[in-house]
Amino acid sequence: MKKIAFLSFGHWTASPQSQTQSAADTLLQSIDLAAEAERLGMDGAYFRIHHFARQLASPFPLLAAVGAKTRKIEIGTAVIDMRYENPHYMAEDAGAADLIAGGRLQLGISRGSPEQVIDGWGYFGYTPHEGESDADMGRHHAKEFFELLRGKGFAQPNPRPMFPNPPGLLRLEPYSEGLRDRIWWGAGSNATAVWAARLGMNLQSSTLKFDETGEPFHIQQAAQIRAFRAAWKEAGHSRTPRVSVSRSIFALIDDRDRAYFGRGGQEEDKIGFIDGNRQAVFGRGYAAEPDALIEELRKDEAITEADTLLLTVPNQLGVAYNAHVLEAILTTVAPALGWR
Repeated sequence: MKKIAFLSFGHWTASPQSQTQSAADTLLQSIDLAAEAERLGMDGAYFRIHHFARQLASPFPLLAAVGAKTRKIEIGTAVIDMRYENPHYMAEDAGAADLIAGGRLQLGISRGSPEQVIDGWGYFGYTPHEGESDADMGRHHAKEFFELLRGKGFAQPNPRPMFPNPPGLLRLEPYSEGLRDRIWWGAGSNATAVWAARLGMNLQSSTLKFDETGEPFHIQQAAQIRAFRAAWKEAGHSRTPRVSVSRSIFALIDDRDRAYFGRGGQEEDKIGFIDGNRQAVFGRGYAAEPDALIEELRKDEAITEADTLLLTVPNQLGVAYNAHVLEAILTTVAPALGWR
């Protein structure tokens, strides 16, 4: 069995072709799509976070709203850019949202990706220490946040508090038991996947990673997953980790699907550059009639390795169409591949 979730980037634009013409449209439709996904039997609703862009940016109000509107579905991010985050404030927000959702949050975090503005984290008040890169700063914030989720007291109580304190050092509140086991690291390389495994975070691997061997994307991603699991075992953690990959997958069922996605152009990996001149490989998308789609997906080694699949959705096409896209995967593709 494989968990299947959707991943929305939460775009909006004033174009008349878009069903999400404002931030309010995107936020409200994200909640509605999560509720529809739960009704269809999906396992998760995940959201991508970008700053300074017409996309979802502040995850915790949305996660809390989805948690209040649904009952079973996992609610997550893929990913929150930790260069922008105050670990203490984030721990409080995450704890509150997880309690509202009844312990269903699955938080993907990362050092971040190329952003809309130069050094955007600086506008949020964060600057790397001398000799530290912005990626180092993001990982430092992540480690601090991860440690705070242990729920251990660390703050000296005021001897004359406004309200009575429990004995000992104080922790951040609200605290949500078990949330620490549901933190995922979005890794762009084999080394950062191993780093996350040693710390005890789950692994998220997207449709992009640094090109480390020149092999096809799915083969490199599968190798990254195996490296993560080996490092996890070596670290001696007591629980079994989770691993997700994300893909753009569309079953061409009707004329709408063929009009939107039946024109090809997604069949091969692409090579690009991020972080200046570092080469990256971008994974292919999948769009085909169900029988052909099933055969193509059988060959994707990374999907086979992962226990969770995040399906990227075209959120600007509206809730009803995206529910159709998800239902088509659940009913025509997933059973044939043993995912259900």
